Amino acid sequence: MAMERKNTGEQQIIRVRVPRDSQVLGEVEQMLGNRRMLVRCTDNHTRLCRIPGKIRKRIWIKEGSIVLIEPWDVQSDEKGDILWRYNKGQVGWLKRKGFLKKLDEE
Repeated sequence: MAMERKNTGEQQIIRVRVPRDSQVLGEVEQMLGNRRMLVRCTDNHTRLCRIPGKIRKRIWIKEGSIVLIEPWDVQSDEKGDILWRYNKGQVGWLKRKGFLKKLDEE
């Protein structure tokens, strides 16, 4: 007889990817189509970001999603690539640790 676990509604957080070097966190403001979107970042820039081909079919992003951005070497204040989308549990962890304070202030 197998024991069943009841769904508690909480997601377990195993590992949260945090920004490194030039990476920043951001919130998707607007979907533009053709895998491009406007993202408001924690460094007070709004960037035109794209989803690179290697992760395009792995992650689904919608408006309001919290994402990890890698700014381009050229036009770093205007454009970037989306590397990761955080789930609800990870977003809560990032807020508790203070990574998303700048997004909440605006």
